[in-house]
Amino acid sequence: MTSPAAIQSTFDDLGTPLADVTFVVLDLETTGGSATECQITEIGAVKVRGGQQLGEFQTLVNPGEPIPAFISVLTGITNPMVATAPHIRSALPAFLEFIGDAVLVAHNARFDITFLKVNCERLQLSWPNNTVLDTVHLARQLVTRDEAPNHKLSSLARVFSTRVTPDHRALHDAQATVDVLHGLIERVGNLGVHTLEELRSYTSRVTPDQRRKRFLADSLPSAPGVYIFKDEHGEPLYIGTSIDIKRRVRNYFTASEQRTRMAEMVRLATSVTPIVCHTTLEAQVRELRLIAEHKPRYNRRSRHPERAMWLKLTAEAFPRLSIVRTVRDDGATYAGPFTSRAVAEQAVAAVHEVVPLRQCTSRLSRKGTGSACVLAEMGRCGAPCDGRQSPDDYAEIADRVARALDGDGHQVIDALGDRLRSLAADQRFEDAAVVRDRMLALVRAAARSQRMTPLATSPEIIAAARTPAGGWEFTCVRYGRFAGATVCPPRSDPRRYIAALRESAEQVERPQVPVPAATHEETEKILRWMEQPGVRVVDIDGVWVCPVGGAVGAQESLDDAMGEGMTDRGDAVGFDDSSTWRGRKRATA
Repeated sequence: MTSPAAIQSTFDDLGTPLADVTFVVLDLETTGGSATECQITEIGAVKVRGGQQLGEFQTLVNPGEPIPAFISVLTGITNPMVATAPHIRSALPAFLEFIGDAVLVAHNARFDITFLKVNCERLQLSWPNNTVLDTVHLARQLVTRDEAPNHKLSSLARVFSTRVTPDHRALHDAQATVDVLHGLIERVGNLGVHTLEELRSYTSRVTPDQRRKRFLADSLPSAPGVYIFKDEHGEPLYIGTSIDIKRRVRNYFTASEQRTRMAEMVRLATSVTPIVCHTTLEAQVRELRLIAEHKPRYNRRSRHPERAMWLKLTAEAFPRLSIVRTVRDDGATYAGPFTSRAVAEQAVAAVHEVVPLRQCTSRLSRKGTGSACVLAEMGRCGAPCDGRQSPDDYAEIADRVARALDGDGHQVIDALGDRLRSLAADQRFEDAAVVRDRMLALVRAAARSQRMTPLATSPEIIAAARTPAGGWEFTCVRYGRFAGATVCPPRSDPRRYIAALRESAEQVERPQVPVPAATHEETEKILRWMEQPGVRVVDIDGVWVCPVGGAVGAQESLDDAMGEGMTDRGDAVGFDDSSTWRGRKRATA
């Protein structure tokens, strides 16, 4: 198998270093607190990058209305001072040009940014949607009550010994906020925050222990694959997958990761092991296999594929339905798998709802020397146990069930649909809902089995999908198991890569059909990938077909009905006459 192409990290992957970020720290003075009713009287801003000042912007603004006396007392800005100042229609375009694409910083940024946006809207100017940082938010995370009684700019100015004392004049307050910003950045830097992206997502919810472990992601590759968090003993704690391992793992040390159990997991983790994969599908498959093998305590899904249940129509004189964990080569008919016994029991109940299949568990002789149970008296069983029903007559009933599980099941599905409508007509909506759920359990299990059978019986399938770069990714599947993958670069001969893939792919023994040579989750993941638009079957050793009139078409109709065929009582029934399954054909590949 060819080695995956190296993927060079981009600046976006690494984050933007704070030293390279251009900040415009701004402050406004206004005639009041409402952006819709009050006006701007002064704009002040300082442009800085890497601790160096690049420029300043300051202008008084004629608000076009008198400044309230208490505002003049607070800011020192009087009506005569703004009488000859430019109006906002002149000042705001100049300010927007000054800020460019810089990151905007303000103390209580919502106030200042709201005023600017409202005035842009009034003047029909486009607001540039720059990134915004609020020093109040950062201060609440980093400055304790022991240091300052509150997080006002004047209090923080004393904590960080700003060179300018804030005095409610726009430029002075902006200059003071610059020093506060630099003081806050110094504090988060000591906690391992060095990029703009990390600063924006900074929150005290991320514990210092969690943040200090950012170094675990430093040496990881920016490539698709699997990542494994391990504890001090090397035991896997959590296994995940991503199209970019490094970026995904770094998220576990920021506020973007809000799952409590993940914070606990990170606290225990001492290393992260990456497994680079050729394709996203390969990464997803390897994740499933590793979770099933190691059963990490912080993974909740896919830990116990061995617990899957199968529905079995036994191979005996008078077949019956049974729920089993193992599929054997015993001539029986199987459907599934089911994720739980409860769902499997619903499917069994759906069959018994409309088919007089025997429900007793004893093995019956062809002579019928037993005694009948109450189900025979109720007309729900033909009583083969006491000879009332011959093996040939019973075989017709069993064949109907077998077809529902692995072939044309319209007789059973239509009978269940009739039962639903009958219950709904009698306004027995709760009973109808029970039948509906049983019907869905049966149809979905049969459809799952019928969809997996072509993969499980095909010795080899080579499928291809376009890569974003214009090449091809090839996947080899053998008996429903992912056997290997490779990537063909653009303008290369794909035949060489396919030949190499065949030689290097895993050798897989033929499984016991309908069980594939992999877990049902792995095979279903492969199926979902192969059914995506643009995925092509390059070569197939086997037959890719689902039965016409099979459960796949029934499931599609039922799912459509569940989503579209609701009436006032649709929550109980699920579909109406117009939504009855009509045996859709499934095209062969």
